[in-house]
Amino acid sequence: MSKTESSTLRPGGGLSTSQRTLSAGTLKERLSKLAATPLSVPNPVAALQANIEFVPAKIPRKRRLQMLAVAVWSCMIVITTCAWLLLWSIPPLWPVLTVYFVWARFIDQAPERGGRSWHWWRSSRFWRYFADYYPASFLKEAELPADRPYVFGYHPHGIIGMGALATFATEATGFSAAFPGIKPHLLTLTTNFQMPFYRDILLALGVCSVSRQSCSNILKAGAGSAITIVVGGAAESLSAHPGTADLTLRRRLGFIKLAIQHGADLVPVFSFGENDIYQQMPNEKGTTVYALQRKFQSMFGFTLPLFHGRGLLNYNLGLMPYRRQIVAVIGKPIRIQQCDKPSQEEIVRVQEKYIEELLRIWNTYKDTFAKARLRELNIID
Repeated sequence: MSKTESSTLRPGGGLSTSQRTLSAGTLKERLSKLAATPLSVPNPVAALQANIEFVPAKIPRKRRLQMLAVAVWSCMIVITTCAWLLLWSIPPLWPVLTVYFVWARFIDQAPERGGRSWHWWRSSRFWRYFADYYPASFLKEAELPADRPYVFGYHPHGIIGMGALATFATEATGFSAAFPGIKPHLLTLTTNFQMPFYRDILLALGVCSVSRQSCSNILKAGAGSAITIVVGGAAESLSAHPGTADLTLRRRLGFIKLAIQHGADLVPVFSFGENDIYQQMPNEKGTTVYALQRKFQSMFGFTLPLFHGRGLLNYNLGLMPYRRQIVAVIGKPIRIQQCDKPSQEEIVRVQEKYIEELLRIWNTYKDTFAKARLRELNIID
């Protein structure tokens, strides 16, 4: 090896100090090239803005109030639970809270006996803002004489059933004006009445337990008494996808039998748009998600659809429902002859008439209120 080569290479084949040290000119040249090269890492703020549609700064006051009403109701369980826990942090209130808890949990039978409907609360402007948000309304197909009891069957369940609440638990859509003398009671899970304060809000709306005893007590009140059952229940909520109407109905015979036993006319109600106000994670039968949701339902009596909607400050990410029209078509009543012990054949016969009327509603109005449907109404269970 020559002397020159030996001065270039260090023992072990490494670079010399001169080769590892950049001159000022070379360093400046390389930095200039680096500055001229665009970064490949995306701007996170720009990426977020590209995928989320934010609410404009200037929104009419009325629309803001509508959004606020829906947001408050969507968080009502959280709000009442936090209020309950907060009050327990005040020792002087402990005796009062204890008495309330014992009374609500073990003494008060209002959820099973028709509730404590408060007309002022049902007619509050809060609910008008709530209904106008979507907007939610109903279409009346026939008169309902107030000389008999009624069982309204509401379809589909949707994720939460916002249309059922607006139509049958409030006066925001004008139910009492359209059906004078009919006293509606929307029914929900008994577990909802075990939550302090939230239960009282429901009772003031006339909402009651969906237990058999509760249904019987209301219908026994006689002429004009009415219950609304969201027939598909938790199982149907798992099928609530926009553009679809997959109903859990074929094996739901309990409400039919109940109507026959009390001589209550059956009124099918189909709510167009109920399934469109939320997006749900794909959960077709056979998937792991669906299996876990059904397992949860079998254990706790309700299920947890994995859904999303919009947010307070954006249009496409959050847990608030989308602004999409909900129209509940209240169909023609099916006259029922009272029978204490109806046969299975009689129950199935009445159910067929009920399904026929429900399909008639769908076929009559689908091209008006379900133009963007992905498929036709389907009874899946």
